[in-house]
Amino acid sequence: MLKLYHDPISANSRRVWITLIEKGLDFKLIEVNLDGEQFTPAFQAMNPFSHIPVLVDCETTVIESLAILDYLEAQYPIPALMPAAPKDLAIVRMVEMATVNELFPAMNPLIAKLLGLMNDEAAAEQSTQKIHRALTWFEQQLGDRAYFGSETLTLADIVAGTSILFVPMLGMELNHYAKLQAWLDRLVMRSSWKESDQPITPEVLEKVKTRMKARIGQH
Repeated sequence: MLKLYHDPISANSRRVWITLIEKGLDFKLIEVNLDGEQFTPAFQAMNPFSHIPVLVDCETTVIESLAILDYLEAQYPIPALMPAAPKDLAIVRMVEMATVNELFPAMNPLIAKLLGLMNDEAAAEQSTQKIHRALTWFEQQLGDRAYFGSETLTLADIVAGTSILFVPMLGMELNHYAKLQAWLDRLVMRSSWKESDQPITPEVLEKVKTRMKARIGQH
């Protein structure tokens, strides 16, 4: 059976979790306590970089969420979550990479502000502008289709959706992005999203705050 080492409040983990559900695969969730378990010899034997998620499929261990998604698509191709047409495939890849390299880093200052770990208004405004630029681009790539690069769900929707879902929590509504809002509404109604949904409770926020403090202290 497939094993997913994850953290339930991690967007990187959730994108793999949703993909496993969408593909109808049998898998076991193994929660990793990120207060130190990721640094144990047992975990570092799977991933020496001490990050989640990690997927174990029999003798195969895959780290890095986008690599895990590629592995699942290649190893378990039905139902397909990647389009075949070159242009559509490029859209999916671009959306995945823009989420990881542009949107997600731009969100971090606002997350820090939300948690009371930063009070730099200039940095927050710059972050807001970067997010708006990313959302504008995402909406252009979505166009009039139901999903990125397809009329059916793709990996791009899973990757982008698990990050864009947090944007309203940062004080940035999506009402200026009608197509994106409708797209997100479609995503959260899927059974895979409902099954993997984790309520953002005060306890969850405190966990995130503690981890961000530790991350800031490392720099």
